Amino acid sequence: MKKFAIGALVAGCLFAAGAHAQPAPNTLAKIKSAKVINVAFAADSLPFSFVDQGKAPAGYSIDLCRRVIARIGQVVGNPDLKVNWIAGSTAERLQMVQSGKADMDCANTTQTLGRLANVDFSSLIFVDAGGVILRADSPVNSIAELAGKKVAVLKGTTTEKRLNAIVRADLAGTQILPVTDPKEGLALLESGAVDAYAGDRIKLVGLAVLNNPGKFVLLNEELSFEPYAITLPRGDSALRLEVNRALTQVYQSGEIETIFANWLGKLGRPTGLLAAMYMLYSIPE
Repeated sequence: MKKFAIGALVAGCLFAAGAHAQPAPNTLAKIKSAKVINVAFAADSLPFSFVDQGKAPAGYSIDLCRRVIARIGQVVGNPDLKVNWIAGSTAERLQMVQSGKADMDCANTTQTLGRLANVDFSSLIFVDAGGVILRADSPVNSIAELAGKKVAVLKGTTTEKRLNAIVRADLAGTQILPVTDPKEGLALLESGAVDAYAGDRIKLVGLAVLNNPGKFVLLNEELSFEPYAITLPRGDSALRLEVNRALTQVYQSGEIETIFANWLGKLGRPTGLLAAMYMLYSIPE
């Protein structure tokens, strides 16, 4: 009797736990029914995700996502799928996907273990590093020389987290000023209110160095490693499979070379690390 009672108790606990488990999302069915896909994006993350002069989403990540959206349209039997683009900050986009307001996030969002607790990610679409820009007349030549200085950084990003860790460990007296918009960070830097602005290196080049030649310089040192991916609802393996199929097709067909050249060609060829990423994420059938 005792053995039976214990077994029944364990079975009951397992059943109770299973009864409270959340069902996996079925985003493809949702998209098929609504005939609309909701896509979060960044409005100010040139050259990855931004609003162009025609008020439309544009950039490296947007081009990749358009290929993904086309694939999803085929899967749900609607090649003319309507796309509802929703702009937001990094934190807002992650929340949109987590809550179901957005079906995916197409920007320069870094995959992290902390974020994987709430959302999933596609295969990687880019690898970048955190960096720092300065005014061209700045005497600073290294991250170590930022000790005691003021540094602006975009709020809620992995760069902010990494910068805080570096300051605590090595940069005594450095003051970090979180900003909500990259243009705000650049304005503070240009005015002299801060000594540096930290962010993803490619984004810094696009925002500052290329668009404002002669005003800013980029430090050679890197703050962090930033693996970008498309953010997806957690637990939706069917959606993730189709997204990765689309990315694999872009990587294997060589179409990624055209997309890279269009948005990043001014910076040269893909690095060895990025080229290896394209190859490693060309997932075979």
